[in-house]
Amino acid sequence: MVVNERPLKRMKRRVTADLYDFLTFPADIDDRFSADVPFRSSVHRFLSNHARLTIPPSLFPSLMTWQILFRVGSLVDGSDLSPSMVAVDIVEEDVTRSRSSVYCDQCRVVGWSGHPVCRKRYHFIIRADSSNAIEPYQRPCSKCDNLVQLSEPRCKWCNFEITVDDIEDWVYLQIEDNTHLLHGVIHSNGYGHLLTLNGREGGSKLLSGSDIMGFWDRLCATLSVRKVSVMDLSKKFGLEYRLLHAITKGRTWYGNWGYEFGTGSYALTQDVYQKAVNTLSYMPLSSFLFQGRGTRNRLQSVITLYQSLADTELLTIKDLFSFLLTLIAEFLKPLITRTSEQHECTSTSNVLCAWTSNDVEDVQKAFIKVLLASSACSENKWVSWRALKGALCRGVASPELLDYSLKHLGGNLVANGMVVRSQCNPISSAVEFRLEPLSNMHNGIGAISNYPSEEQVISDLRFLFDSIVHPDKMVSTGSRVMKKRVADSARKLLDCKQFMKDYYKPEKVEELPSAIKLWCSVELSDQPKDEPSPPPELIILPLNATVANLKSEANSVFQEVYVMYKRFQAENLLGYGSISDSYTLKFLLGTSGSVRIQGKCLAKHGLNRFRMERGTETWKVDCICGAKDDDGERMLACDTCGVWLHTRCAGIKNSDAIPSKFVCMRCVNSYRREAKKLQDSNGEAYKSNTTCRGEVVATDNPAIARNMTVNFGVR
Repeated sequence: MVVNERPLKRMKRRVTADLYDFLTFPADIDDRFSADVPFRSSVHRFLSNHARLTIPPSLFPSLMTWQILFRVGSLVDGSDLSPSMVAVDIVEEDVTRSRSSVYCDQCRVVGWSGHPVCRKRYHFIIRADSSNAIEPYQRPCSKCDNLVQLSEPRCKWCNFEITVDDIEDWVYLQIEDNTHLLHGVIHSNGYGHLLTLNGREGGSKLLSGSDIMGFWDRLCATLSVRKVSVMDLSKKFGLEYRLLHAITKGRTWYGNWGYEFGTGSYALTQDVYQKAVNTLSYMPLSSFLFQGRGTRNRLQSVITLYQSLADTELLTIKDLFSFLLTLIAEFLKPLITRTSEQHECTSTSNVLCAWTSNDVEDVQKAFIKVLLASSACSENKWVSWRALKGALCRGVASPELLDYSLKHLGGNLVANGMVVRSQCNPISSAVEFRLEPLSNMHNGIGAISNYPSEEQVISDLRFLFDSIVHPDKMVSTGSRVMKKRVADSARKLLDCKQFMKDYYKPEKVEELPSAIKLWCSVELSDQPKDEPSPPPELIILPLNATVANLKSEANSVFQEVYVMYKRFQAENLLGYGSISDSYTLKFLLGTSGSVRIQGKCLAKHGLNRFRMERGTETWKVDCICGAKDDDGERMLACDTCGVWLHTRCAGIKNSDAIPSKFVCMRCVNSYRREAKKLQDSNGEAYKSNTTCRGEVVATDNPAIARNMTVNFGVR
């Protein structure tokens, strides 16, 4: 195809040359904002500088859509190949006009349910097919699914008419879609959530999870985001990665970018989380290996295999899983690099070992004699590591020397044109050896490596994970006390899903400040005592600003950020008495710090539903585990007192159905006390037909059910 007498490939290269590199943006731009600039200002400037509107604002007053195109990777001089491209879509959602819910479920479960509803939400999205949207902003046709430009009134493939409603429906679907490579949302107050992140295992053909996460982290820092939460439900190799990564690294995978423990389900704290990490990480492998006399089971064989392959001792669960993950990472390296590193590792080990090269050579020659004798009896017979070691254990005093010699036996040449071949038996997980003609070796990797294949290492990782640490799949190995400790610790780590990063880092105090920067908190004069105030907002004023200027700016800021504060009016500064509005602010508060302002919202009754992100419902959480707020886990309410608690804490498994009626143990115990008093006063035995299983109590007895409603909900 030719455009303007030039190949299309050349045209695309000229376009990509003008784009930012996704892997470094926005670190490679020169307009990074100050840390002391609020998000509400930074995001507007960012969109103005780098994004382009894709849909006219007049079409959708509730949604403004923007797009930024990036190239992936650097340009190579003289090459006709252009870097791949990726599109980042930004949707500015007006909550008051949106047809989506005005409340944020993520805010509710991470402890921000008391925040007032923000006026705007900014969605940052990388669609799974974003690399197909090259220059124009495109969407799939509702009829034939072929990509069409938004500016086209009809699909050029099927002639289907594209209406405004079709486009609006598609934009809302993007907000609700959970298959994106990236979907992060940031409220206008600077608090945000990372909703979706999918790397290569999640369907990305171009970007890794680390690439996408690095971009998101740099973007949040540039936009002066305050806090971001993420619910870690990541999986790798089909395993719960938040558990595996916590064991090997002591933190979640998101911790590589500074995300730390946020809130734990079931009232778990950071101390409990860290103790669980330490318990699992440093659990000795000997607990799973010591079984007295008898044959080894598969778990013990697999552990022993990798202990024999490692250059260092594998003593703990952390050591074992870290070694397997290192092996898997090695398979991803180019073949030449992997081979050279193996040779370097072997030569280094020969220098640092406790024996001379002659000692090792003598032992390996003895091993080769055993293999020659074995091949004379059966040409294709494999000899296991354990059998070879047993054949020489009486003649060699050091078991460590035997293990070391066996570890480097593969690839040794024999005088008659044979070579020692090693493999890992996929069934028994044992390393085996035999002699083969050198001509049979297609490459040197199989000859010099005792390690199992990539597929087998991943399979063994899954098996070890399920057998050792998965609380629902653990094998019965070791003491019951040890098994319970491991299961309890693993369950606690799985119950900790919410992690957060605080991006705000105050700048150093300036010797000659150019402006007054104050963190302003507001309180309503008629605010109930148990109702939280909104987070403070950063207000920037000129050095000659007065108290009146502060009040005016506070009015403007809180009206812009929060829906309920649409008609907010600041009245006075708390803690400063009846100070004059003309007083110079710098002499009163300095050029930095915090201030509390009391005010009122005029005609706020129509805006009450925007009071808090938790909604207008009045519900109470008071679970026996200690939870006092919604943490995102499955809950049910007592039909007598209306208090919510976890179904798991009530003895109901997640796989079990919710009972038609439910009474918590507090109400049951209260009923029993009342029944006992009635029995004592009447002198008659009171027979109850109420039954209970664990914490779940049926309510067929009219005495219990008289204060109940039939309807209930599950959070």
